[in-house]
Amino acid sequence: MLVWERPEPPDRPVPAPLNRERIVRAAIRLADADGLEAVSLRKVAAALGVGPMRLYSYIASKEELLDLMVDAAYAEIRPAGDGWREVLRSLAETTRQAAHEHEWLADLLGGRPQLGPHALAGGETVLARLDGVGLDGAMPVVAAVNAYVIGAVRREIAERRAERATGMDERRWQAALGPYLERAFATGRFPALAAVVRDAAHLDADHTFRIGLDCLLDGIEARISRRRAAGEPDRP
Repeated sequence: MLVWERPEPPDRPVPAPLNRERIVRAAIRLADADGLEAVSLRKVAAALGVGPMRLYSYIASKEELLDLMVDAAYAEIRPAGDGWREVLRSLAETTRQAAHEHEWLADLLGGRPQLGPHALAGGETVLARLDGVGLDGAMPVVAAVNAYVIGAVRREIAERRAERATGMDERRWQAALGPYLERAFATGRFPALAAVVRDAAHLDADHTFRIGLDCLLDGIEARISRRRAAGEPDRP
């Protein structure tokens, strides 16, 4: 029986009462502070002031604990909107916000679908708003948006982690590498790259994310319109 379906043990009259919600909240606090490396059943038990064996009555393994943590984060991802474009934009933005709030989440997104109750509720909200996308096209469209978001937030969080590890923010890092790039561009081998670096607008992460998301949503909209004009079914 999956952890989502398995009932919790009955309450016991002990000095430190437990339930899965308390365990997961403690694990998230550890992960928010020090990353996933700080999360283990032993460390969570210590944070709660109980013995590690008590946790096994509620959670069978660290993998189950991570699944519960991810689903708790999905409770913060609340996509909303009246049409398919609005709900997909909301899905992207709220997922990004949750990953910035909980950096460890970016390490666990992707792969097989999350099937906890909060993740299922969010998926239901999104799919119910995808009018015009078509039954067969819905999952590929959602997968494309999720792939974009996961790639974007992992890059952004990798930049955060690099800044913490090196003590150099993006501006200082660029200044340190500037002389090397100038020498590389002076060879004439990279004219397109040189033009972009020297002359293009240097956008912040928020603006870059929104433009990339607009490009993706515009492409989805163009595909839907093209298939409708051709009288084709909404299939991928």
